[in-house]
Amino acid sequence: MKIKSISALTIAPVLTVALIASCANSSETKTTTTTNPIETKQLSDVKNTTITNKNQNVGGSLAEKLQGKPLVVDIYATWCSACKNIAPTLSQLKQQYQGKANFVVFDVSNKSTSSEAQIKAEQLGLGQFFRENKSKTALVAIVDPATGNILTKQYKNANLADYTSVLNLAIAEK
Repeated sequence: MKIKSISALTIAPVLTVALIASCANSSETKTTTTTNPIETKQLSDVKNTTITNKNQNVGGSLAEKLQGKPLVVDIYATWCSACKNIAPTLSQLKQQYQGKANFVVFDVSNKSTSSEAQIKAEQLGLGQFFRENKSKTALVAIVDPATGNILTKQYKNANLADYTSVLNLAIAEK
């Protein structure tokens, strides 16, 4: 009886450490890019893979104040290393597309900021999108505000060109 208790106690910390190590090793994590219908390309690089999904939508039309410009939505957390990795890219996007695109950041760092982000998402017409993606930190989506269609979803992707190509097409179509 004592032997079973000891082995269970020794296995639990080992499994916990293994789980933490697998989550923390973001250099081997696949980066997924989902693109819809504006741009479709296939990349063989393990760090940046594209998956095409048609008819992805945020769940309806967006708030009036978001209309007329493509919307860049960032799911962010202060503890997320991938979020810190893509932050310079998003900063460049904000500078480059100031006045041409809207930017929304949903901070999911803790329960308090997540609750605030949920309220903000509901007010902006992004409630369904937030509920479906709030656990996916380092996710950035570009949305057509008129239709609510997701033009691209980038996951852990710091490549500026993957965002600018979609934004340029979305702005040109307006």
